[in-house]
Amino acid sequence: MAAPAMQQPSYLLANLKMDSTTKPFLQCCQELVKVIDDYPAKELHLIFPWLVESVFGSLDGVIVGWNLGFLQACSNQYNIVMDFLNPSGPMMKLVYKLQAEEYKYEIPVSFLPGPVKVSIQEGVLPDCPLLNNKLHFPLSGLQTLSLALNPFEYYMFMFASSLITPKNYSLRQHVSSLDSAYFVLVDTYLKYFLPTEGSVPPSPFTYKRGSVSPPAPRAPSVPFVGYGIHSTSLLKRHISHQPSVTADPAAQEIWRSEALLQVFVEMWLHHYSLEIYQKLQSPQLKEPFTPTEEHVLVVRLLVKHLHAFSCSLKPEQVSSSAHSHTSPLEELKRVVVHRFVQQKLYVFLQHCFGHWPLDASFRVVLETWLSYIQPWRYTGEKTNPQTDQNKVVPEKWSLFVQENLLMYTKLFQGFLNRVVRTDLVNVKNALMVFRVAKVFAQPNLSEMIQKGEQLFLEPEHVLHHRQHRCFLSPGHGGSFLSARQPVVTDRVFRVKSHVYGLEGQDCQYKQMFGTELRGTVLKLIQIIDQARQTAKKISDQSAEVAANNSFMSWFGMGSPDLNYTFNGGEVDDTGACVKKTHEFLERSLDYLCQIFRLNAGQLSQLMATLGSGQDDGNSKQLPDCVQGENGLILTDLGRMQVINGLRRFEIEYQGDPELQPIRSYENAILVRLFFKISSLVNERFGGHMDALCSRPDFLGQLGRHYLASPEAAADGRRRSPETRLTAERYRRPRLSLRMLASYRTLLMLLLLYLFGALFSFGPMSSTPLILTGGFLYGLLSCPVWR
Repeated sequence: MAAPAMQQPSYLLANLKMDSTTKPFLQCCQELVKVIDDYPAKELHLIFPWLVESVFGSLDGVIVGWNLGFLQACSNQYNIVMDFLNPSGPMMKLVYKLQAEEYKYEIPVSFLPGPVKVSIQEGVLPDCPLLNNKLHFPLSGLQTLSLALNPFEYYMFMFASSLITPKNYSLRQHVSSLDSAYFVLVDTYLKYFLPTEGSVPPSPFTYKRGSVSPPAPRAPSVPFVGYGIHSTSLLKRHISHQPSVTADPAAQEIWRSEALLQVFVEMWLHHYSLEIYQKLQSPQLKEPFTPTEEHVLVVRLLVKHLHAFSCSLKPEQVSSSAHSHTSPLEELKRVVVHRFVQQKLYVFLQHCFGHWPLDASFRVVLETWLSYIQPWRYTGEKTNPQTDQNKVVPEKWSLFVQENLLMYTKLFQGFLNRVVRTDLVNVKNALMVFRVAKVFAQPNLSEMIQKGEQLFLEPEHVLHHRQHRCFLSPGHGGSFLSARQPVVTDRVFRVKSHVYGLEGQDCQYKQMFGTELRGTVLKLIQIIDQARQTAKKISDQSAEVAANNSFMSWFGMGSPDLNYTFNGGEVDDTGACVKKTHEFLERSLDYLCQIFRLNAGQLSQLMATLGSGQDDGNSKQLPDCVQGENGLILTDLGRMQVINGLRRFEIEYQGDPELQPIRSYENAILVRLFFKISSLVNERFGGHMDALCSRPDFLGQLGRHYLASPEAAADGRRRSPETRLTAERYRRPRLSLRMLASYRTLLMLLLLYLFGALFSFGPMSSTPLILTGGFLYGLLSCPVWR
């Protein structure tokens, strides 16, 4: 199509901005497609930053953009957006058009991840390939420093940043993140630029200037700031961030895969400093960035796809000559997980394990971790779910387990520290314990982990005769995608390099199968058994309550105690949920015994020890407390007892008994009417009631029986902590007529009047008899006769 008459670029941008606010969304997209097709790159260059910002939002969150995180498939705009942003769609066509002309777009350094930003502001160039030859230190200072990216990198940077940029939403929407347009686009881009089958589709545009030179090598004087001895660069003779027309066609296109991967990893994972983590040997440092559930879900998607991408590697030829002809994409598959993701994901997960709230939302972090440590799930082989549970982990994955040892052992310890502080009667928490136990109980996995620990603990003097070897890395003269080099194959050195690289040279490694951690596991088993017993009690109680709450409960003849609550667990942990909880905990015990090789005798002895330390009387005692100025205060032991359902307070209404919520078996009109009547009587004759109830004789006993607050008679019951002022406020003698508003009482009165009518007693005659009978009943039940 012929290009239209030349128009001033400022007018084109102004017209597009105006159209975006006045025209329907579909029409705007159609006009954008026409502009992208018709206009040359020189004019499109000026509208590109505005268009990308309009789609993904601004870096400061002021502009929301198309709100891809909340756009669902049921929306009318969904298909329009997906077609426009598809890897083969108009937006990517615009990117390639500008890429051919070598335009650059600036990103302020202030919007980079924290560790990278701090490093640059300190005048040190981070060991991040995404920054190679893109930073220029101005003489005026570092505060205005920007990153110059090519169109493809700029587009992916803005796309990745939109996930983590806080935005100002006028109305927070609750939608499924897994079905959002953003999540689907991430999956689409990963499958397109990191394909498990075939190669990356070539760019539809060629480069007019003949050749684009690769990034210049980093100056030797520039210090590195990175993750241990490793780097995430893919600098090889035929691979660079920009293609070269003189290179192999496959190598020309691999730079997009690398650029996308680097942007995603840096923007989604590199938010915590490994150096600070190593100094503290703990992830407890309060850092400003806090990931959301949506963020972690996308990270899990990235992890799963990279495993599938890596597992799609063709069987490696034995001869080095065959290896020398391996395509760049195949070489990328060999190193993508270990070199790009491992270190940053480890620190990311450590931070989440240490800072995530102790609730069921931790499941997204847990599943991300479990996805990473099970790469064999993403080999593409179809498995039967029934037989998959007993499937042995192939021995070929032992090297992966050893080179990722901390992912299994240190994070398992972090999970134990969390789970002993959670309420395992909650079915969602019980499910998380079950998931972890089931994964680690896979046949042959615990043996692989134990073998890795043995390799790490091998004495240093054994390695002295191997010191002439060197484990090469890009930071030490090696290359990630280089041909076969004299790289050490010794697994001992690999495991030690992994652990020391992440935890520091002075780390004190705690064995997963050592004595110290075994004690924590035994403690967890005790907690699981306690929670299992509590779940069984809840199940029995719920069944009993369900049996009592029959049709007659409408009349108040069921369980009238609205203050009744179950012993532990959440409100919805009843019925089927409680049965599921018991099942999850039961199977978790079996899996833990398999992992740590506990036989039936050891487990029975442990349970017997637990059972001898508690009896039914304990469940009726208050949690461990100390008396404070305003009442009881829970101790640490008391908190653990409450969390695991071992002991509890009786949670009940402690306000004015007359102001309790109107119950289902009460008539609301009568409750309010009798309250007004009793309030008038109490206000007028309150002094007389006090005097009557304070008498020590028979009349005083009778007055206290009829007029004393029910709260005064409940002093011996188990109560939750309350202030002394609250405890004494509602215990003055008073007249209460609320029982007359109960449907049960009204039904009984109706039956008595009908019974009197059988003996020819009218309402006027029956009333005195009923009052006399009620008085005599109360008189006989008065404590003075006991």
